[in-house]
Amino acid sequence: MLQLINLSKDFAGNPLFTHISWHLKKGERVALVGENGAGKSTLMRIIAGEAEASSGEIQFARGARAAYLPQDGIVTSGRRLFHEARSALSELLVLEEELHRVGQELERLPHDAAEHDTLLHRYGDLQDQFRSRGGYTMEAEIGAVLKGLGFSQDDWHRDCGEFSGGWQMRIALARLLLQKPDVLLLDEPTNHLDIEARNWLEGYLCTYPGSVILVSHDRFFMDQVCSRIAEVWNHTLTDYHCSYSRYLVQREERVATLREAKRRQDEEIEKTEDFIRRFRYQANKASLVQSRIKQLEKIERIVLPPERKRIRFHFPDAPKSGKTVLELKGLTKAYGSHTVLNRIDLTIEKGERVALVGHNGAGKSTLMAVLAGADHQGGERVMGHNVHMDYFAQDQANVLDAARSAYDELYADAPYDMVPKLRDILGAFLFSGDDIHKRVGVLSGGERNRLALAKMLLRPSNLLLMDEPTNHLDLFSKEVLLEALRSFDGTVVFVSHDRYFVNGLATRIVEVEAGRLENYFGDYEYYLEKKQGVAVLATAGAAEGKSQEPGGTAAAASLQPLDPLKKERLRDREEQKRLKKEEQARQKKMGEVEAAISRIEREMARLEEEMGQPGFFEDAERGRAAGERHAELNSQLEGLYQEWEGLSA
Repeated sequence: MLQLINLSKDFAGNPLFTHISWHLKKGERVALVGENGAGKSTLMRIIAGEAEASSGEIQFARGARAAYLPQDGIVTSGRRLFHEARSALSELLVLEEELHRVGQELERLPHDAAEHDTLLHRYGDLQDQFRSRGGYTMEAEIGAVLKGLGFSQDDWHRDCGEFSGGWQMRIALARLLLQKPDVLLLDEPTNHLDIEARNWLEGYLCTYPGSVILVSHDRFFMDQVCSRIAEVWNHTLTDYHCSYSRYLVQREERVATLREAKRRQDEEIEKTEDFIRRFRYQANKASLVQSRIKQLEKIERIVLPPERKRIRFHFPDAPKSGKTVLELKGLTKAYGSHTVLNRIDLTIEKGERVALVGHNGAGKSTLMAVLAGADHQGGERVMGHNVHMDYFAQDQANVLDAARSAYDELYADAPYDMVPKLRDILGAFLFSGDDIHKRVGVLSGGERNRLALAKMLLRPSNLLLMDEPTNHLDLFSKEVLLEALRSFDGTVVFVSHDRYFVNGLATRIVEVEAGRLENYFGDYEYYLEKKQGVAVLATAGAAEGKSQEPGGTAAAASLQPLDPLKKERLRDREEQKRLKKEEQARQKKMGEVEAAISRIEREMARLEEEMGQPGFFEDAERGRAAGERHAELNSQLEGLYQEWEGLSA
């Protein structure tokens, strides 16, 4: 599908990568990984044709094309969302227009005209192309992609210019997915997606018919989607045919092997050089010395990968707090007529790691702000005994003073006894040497986030409220932050769209939905299992509601409080039964729909064959009836395709 041949790229004489020879097979999904600045995005832009290599060439399979989604910077306006997404299917739209034009010509043309048969065959060919390329399911596919990326049906009619930067990137991603290029190049596609949209994108890419190359800081996402890792390191590409988690293990094994080989090589070189120094000026050893010199020249020196710089820190020891750290009682928060939190109750216990989850706009950041002390309209917020809180807001990095240096920004909030430690704290967050004097305004997003996190080390606290602390952090920085929070002896409430981070830290999941809170006491995988089971139970419960006793007695009894352990056991047994029944019903229905599709396609083929016979349209009534039947079958087929897609999703 794609081949790089001796590809090199220099910036101002400094090599980014040199003589890369690499290939990509059809259907492969590859993650590009490497240090920040290693050249991942540059390599993708070269493949996409948006940047030029210094030397070498790129070869695509015949007729193959690539399409690229950058990290940011795409803005669209002037068209409604649905029409903007639809415009991505330009080839199908051209085909549809020609099909419509030929159909109109057939209607106007007499049946006995000389060119009628030729035009009819052309119409049939166009129909076949249009159907085989998904023309009749085009709008259903657009709707599925927009819905999967988090757009509601109300959004479809909005002008694209009304959407913010993160949603603009979702629009660009929707267009790219609908185009279905042979090589899909995605640079941080999950940056602007919530957890639900990330889950959907994973499933979409896992069944994508073409090849995918992506850069991501979402470890969970790469593990689910990619089966091959290409590491950009030391000016070249190194392949690992495995998942990202397995790559981390294999890379450490490879580096350890390299270190041992280099140690042995260095010892051998040192012995050889020592021999040359000792006997260089002895005539009777001259031939041996020359032989050793030639041996040294032939040795291919082993180069070790540079040690990765990582944030290394731990939070200050937490002061002792009471058992209940924070409590919300019947609390309401609204913006005008829009109620975001409706009489919610929430208790945070000492030592918990609570993750707030929910779709974009559900109210996670609002809840976090209320926990931190923001105004509310009703209910109460009760702080526990001896609670010292620290709050990392979603835009925390943006509230830093852009005119200050990194050091001065830390110094401005530091207690007197912490001033001597400021350089050490900055060093722990990779600000060393002259970096500490950089103005905040010129720092990258990741650097600003690291600086904002560094400020949380200035004072000890026992309750950390953290809204998207992983934004703009690379994979290694996320890992170190995760370890620091795991070892923190206080309480943590956090929001993150990084599922690996959530799963690795959370002991409780609180779902924010429709102004209410739902608690799941476990990690993220547990939450997903329970959500799936509850959805099946709800569906089955609705179906069985009619069989309950009048007045809802049985339903009311089923809602009586149970011992939590018994409730979980009962729910697990019911879930297994319901899931099995639902899956059997779904498979049966899919089989019925597929049979109906096959039957209608056969009937359409027979009808089109009849319509293509000489003189068929000489009988005007027969021609009209056949045209109406053909349109009816087309409509039925489109409906069945949509139903099949819904079942398979």
